[in-house]
Amino acid sequence: MTARFYLFLLTGSLLIAAGCTNEEQKAAAPIVPAKKPDYVAPFRYHKLIEVSPGQDYDILTWGRGSATTGSFLILHSDSSGKKFTTTTGDIDGTIVDVYNSDMDLDGNPEILIQARGTDTTNYANIYAFEFSNSKANKLDFPKLTKSQRKGYKGSDNFYIKEGKFIREFPIYDGPGKDAKTTGAKRVLEYGLRNNDFTVKQLSKDSTDNKSNNTTPAATKTNSDLKKNNSSKTEKKSSKKKTTEKSGKKKKKHRS
Repeated sequence: MTARFYLFLLTGSLLIAAGCTNEEQKAAAPIVPAKKPDYVAPFRYHKLIEVSPGQDYDILTWGRGSATTGSFLILHSDSSGKKFTTTTGDIDGTIVDVYNSDMDLDGNPEILIQARGTDTTNYANIYAFEFSNSKANKLDFPKLTKSQRKGYKGSDNFYIKEGKFIREFPIYDGPGKDAKTTGAKRVLEYGLRNNDFTVKQLSKDSTDNKSNNTTPAATKTNSDLKKNNSSKTEKKSSKKKTTEKSGKKKKKHRS
């Protein structure tokens, strides 16, 4: 009877241990990350930006029948003032991201929507607004100048740094599809003054690789400049002497 009792205890212990092992295996199972929510058509994108408590901006894009064109919505919720406003417009390209800043430090937030279009280049479009007293003021984002567009093939990267809107993109060399990256980047800094954008290039432009391989011209020292000046003076004095001699000869000939 004692042997049966110990056998019963041993069997029960094994069953309990097996149950604990199964529970540990279940607990150690990898957690499957939740899928991103699918937006209900016709909406394609949504981002919430909380500028301050009670000041929220919902940015959405929507449209049917095309993945590269559509419209955007900026829904401003002023919870404290019980004011709700809508700003809308057409968008060219697919939305990449939305940024919030106060570049001119006037207390009025700016919302900047970045979209990527595609033709021969993956160009960028920026839709910018400044919000003041629940009103949206559209800001014209400047196009790249001729010098800024040199070697441009899109693939822009935007971000906010120290209150400024930074844009950088790789520089290409060569025409069309044969263009290759030079390894250099052009970096532009955008600010805001009197509701107009200011642009400053931060990177040193190096689109011409050949200029890096050429031998730099020798710099002239002060002694070289003095030698050049003295040689010029000697030439002038010699010319004067020659002129005087020729003048005297002519006078003698006349007499």
